[in-house]
Amino acid sequence: MKFSRRDWLRLASSLGAAQLLGPRSAFSHLQSQSVAAPQGTQPLFSEIPRSASGIDWLHENAMSPSRYLPEALGPGVAFLDFDNDGWMDIFLVNSGPSDFWTPPASKPVRNALYKNNRDGSFTDVTEKVGVSGAYFGMGVAVGDYDNDGWPDLFVTAYGKCILYKNNQNGTFTDVTEKAGLATPGWTTSAVWFDYDNDGKLDLFVCSFVDYSGVKKLECGSNQIGHNYYCVPRVFKPTASFLYHNNGDGTFTEVSKGTAIAKALGKGLGVVATDINNDGHMDLFVANDTVQNFLFVNRGPGPAGSWKWDEIALQAGVGFSDTGRPRSGMGVDAADLSGRGYQDLFVANVDHEMFSVYENNKDETFRDVAQANGVARATRLLSGWGLKYFDYDNDGLVDLFLANGHPDDMIDAYSMQVKYKEPLLLFHHGADGLLHDVSESAGPVFHKDFAARGLAIGDYDNDGALDVLIGVNGGAPVLLKNNAAKGNNWLGLKLEGVICNRDAIGARIVWKADGKTRQRLKNNGGSYLSSHDPREVLSIGGATQIDELEIHWPLPSKRVDKFTNLAPNRYLHIVEGKPPF
Repeated sequence: MKFSRRDWLRLASSLGAAQLLGPRSAFSHLQSQSVAAPQGTQPLFSEIPRSASGIDWLHENAMSPSRYLPEALGPGVAFLDFDNDGWMDIFLVNSGPSDFWTPPASKPVRNALYKNNRDGSFTDVTEKVGVSGAYFGMGVAVGDYDNDGWPDLFVTAYGKCILYKNNQNGTFTDVTEKAGLATPGWTTSAVWFDYDNDGKLDLFVCSFVDYSGVKKLECGSNQIGHNYYCVPRVFKPTASFLYHNNGDGTFTEVSKGTAIAKALGKGLGVVATDINNDGHMDLFVANDTVQNFLFVNRGPGPAGSWKWDEIALQAGVGFSDTGRPRSGMGVDAADLSGRGYQDLFVANVDHEMFSVYENNKDETFRDVAQANGVARATRLLSGWGLKYFDYDNDGLVDLFLANGHPDDMIDAYSMQVKYKEPLLLFHHGADGLLHDVSESAGPVFHKDFAARGLAIGDYDNDGALDVLIGVNGGAPVLLKNNAAKGNNWLGLKLEGVICNRDAIGARIVWKADGKTRQRLKNNGGSYLSSHDPREVLSIGGATQIDELEIHWPLPSKRVDKFTNLAPNRYLHIVEGKPPF
């Protein structure tokens, strides 16, 4: 019998898990968790060739013999409809000039914006649109900060951030300085959300480590005599940033004096969600080599202040079960268990295993990664971009993980861990658990990548959410979703009027075929990336949505109700108006 690298990864991982689970053999445990993927003529996800997509852009990681750490962390990716034609376009973040790298004049380096041609292909419109970038880019957050109905772009970087305002005519303008968002240092993931429920999107920006001065090269050489990427543990932590939207195109930093400023971390991933169902959006931040942060939004305080509590330690999401900090990178939140509360997820580096945090409904969580098979499957992997979503439209939340080790030389001195790693796909089974179906999900799951950012979006408008993956130093990977065929769906573009235009924080409840499901419209999640803002509601074999309720976020107190909606189409729902 010939074993593939994936077979060896699974075997080694299972052996490690078996030691934790007791005397049962590793082989019997591996067999008991085997779940067959749905059968069909197509893989669950198909990799779209670059010749077909027209996406010929490459990420330039500026890799040098010196091994500067920013080289290893990018890039982020995004789905967005920049021209409001109803079709998802693609934005890709690239590196750029910095204090340790100058791009060669013969090979310009820039971000990329690809317009959707509505036929499965894309056209590069970057230069015309004006979003090439100016710094060593990291991630992207998409949001309509000025409530004009057009998505704007915020690009994080090692250097300075950039805010691109959508001009509503197919171009963008850099308004960073005017807006007050030229955040210095090294920023990574960012998220738009309305923390004070005033109907305008505010902005949270993750700050990574203090990478100034001569500290860039203090790590020395590795076992094979080359400089290596420093473990972030050797760098000082920094405070992340919270910006309040002033409603006039400018922002004010409001984190000073709050728990956000006091919590020094090494932020890489962030998701805005509501962990306690109080109507205020909270923040879960993944930190590298220090504890994660869970900032709970307590609402207005005295004299116009805003109250935040950092509760990760007592909530059980700050450290591993053994009390150690891990290398948190990608995060997400969703109602995985269907109990009306948001569960959390965080991906870590190899040998630390990833965490599936189940919400106990009392502002505490418990890690159920072992029971779901996620801990076992990820033991030898390092996770970055990820997303909870229902990939097959059966009504249950699934999980997609993009992986890759941060050290490009790890293959030379590790027998178990590799630099390029496989993607993982978990299907939510009828038993309520996540099952690893990667082995039978298609050829792309048998390939290895130096994956980083991940975004989901329905680029062909067929109701099946597709996947876009950023690859460090390589071409992005676009995956078409074939898994949802045979199941019905309804797509929603929500537009707030009293609440924020993007309706971040809306709660959606739908009934079909006697089943009631609900979803909170979170924002952010994954790593350095931004997702299709539309919501796809899955109804399986049901032939219509019997009832749909949109509970708009504060300051709106409105609940819009609709009945007997035909499936397999997108609806535009404006707060207080019938869908169209």
